[in-house]
Amino acid sequence: MTAEIVSVGTELLLGQITDTHAPHMARILAECGIGCTHRATVGDNLDRAVATLRQALSRADVVVTIGGLGPTMDDLTRDAIAIALDDTLEEVPEISEKLRKFFAMRNIPMVESNLRQAYKPTCAVQIDNPNGTAPGLLCQKNGKVVIALPGPKGEFDPMAKGPVKEFLEQMQGSQIIHSKVVRIIGIGESTVEEMVKDLMNGENPTVAPYAQPAECHLRVTAKASSREEADAMIDPVVDQLRAILGHHLYGFNETTIEEATLDLLVARGETVAVAESMTGGGLGARFTAIPGSSKAFVGGAIVYTVGAKEALLGISPALLSEHGPVSEPVAIAMAEAIRERTGATWGVSISGNAGPTADMDGKPVGLTFVAIAGPNGTICDQNKYRGIREDIQRRASQTAISMLRWKLLE
Repeated sequence: MTAEIVSVGTELLLGQITDTHAPHMARILAECGIGCTHRATVGDNLDRAVATLRQALSRADVVVTIGGLGPTMDDLTRDAIAIALDDTLEEVPEISEKLRKFFAMRNIPMVESNLRQAYKPTCAVQIDNPNGTAPGLLCQKNGKVVIALPGPKGEFDPMAKGPVKEFLEQMQGSQIIHSKVVRIIGIGESTVEEMVKDLMNGENPTVAPYAQPAECHLRVTAKASSREEADAMIDPVVDQLRAILGHHLYGFNETTIEEATLDLLVARGETVAVAESMTGGGLGARFTAIPGSSKAFVGGAIVYTVGAKEALLGISPALLSEHGPVSEPVAIAMAEAIRERTGATWGVSISGNAGPTADMDGKPVGLTFVAIAGPNGTICDQNKYRGIREDIQRRASQTAISMLRWKLLE
């Protein structure tokens, strides 16, 4: 059984939005034992969308579209699907009424174009959208399946991971492909491969590495007749990886390093606060993106200028003048100050130059200092990162979280 993915939206072709949903959908298809043979992107043009869908239907058993289900005139996916399947659109009165109630409850005038979302091909059933007004579509006709998903992440994810994946698993029937991702930090991809090379020779399950920014992942994949049987094949391999990698293994599947670190803090009954210069709040944002982070994350200070470091953290003007804001002594002082002022168990600071030019003191682009202040003193790590501004900022926050985690594991 094969599948194709069609992403719809002129904004994708113009480079205004990066298509992250198609790779996600491809992974879901693979986990369900369905091979994705082609991917296409088409703009908001009805004729071109119909032609793209017809070509996909001529080659694949399953076609998944992403985007173009909204209420405006350029949201043409449902129309294109109906034409490509030689079908017609029909209104679903229950959805029309639901839309009217939705706008009435919010005291927002509803324009008639919003009712476009209540239409579907006659061969389709609608997929509930818990976070939006545009239902997804599951169309079955002439031995083909077309699944239409909305573009916004908060709407796409629940549908793709929930009812769509369940349908695809049932559709495939006799065999599924199931994976577990092992997340690793502190060692590079080549080192990881050397450490686990004996496990990479297996045929079922398989072990394959792939690099991520500032960390490495291993995907353990098994083919089996059920999810339970696949898990039974995967778990012993994961146990071996855990033994080999030790504390470098920090989590599985969707777990992030910040989530794993917060879990350690909560388990220990400890807290953390941050003082950020170069990252401008990025480190705190990573922590607070985790639900329940208030159990361990106290807060922080964005001290981007010399004046802010003096006023908000009480950093000595003499220290700043002697060493410059991008320096080990200042990073240490920042971490200790935020810890003292918030009462947190741990204080974490980041100071550096993200570029694109050298700073006022001549400190080179990428030079970064990360300090961790805790009950047993303060440590500081110096790094020289390469890449664009966003890369350097992301790597600095990754280093800060990783350093804190290692201190907790000590």
